[in-house]
Amino acid sequence: MDAADDTDSRSYRVVVNDEEQFSIWPVDREGPAGWTGTGKTGSRAECLRHIGEVWTDLRPLSLRRRMEQDEAAEASR
Repeated sequence: MDAADDTDSRSYRVVVNDEEQFSIWPVDREGPAGWTGTGKTGSRAECLRHIGEVWTDLRPLSLRRRMEQDEAAEASR
């Protein structure tokens, strides 16, 4: 957390994309294309804390799926 967290009084929402990557977006702005709200809103610090709790695997979904396929193929050999 930095000093901007202490002075930023805006409300944010947590958004997620199709690759299951998370970000925050001001609630008073239209959401970015390709991103969906998760239902979590709050201060910048609250939203970032929430992301830290739920986004435990930073690899994009497509990479995780590919790695699972590769592991399954290797196991079947």
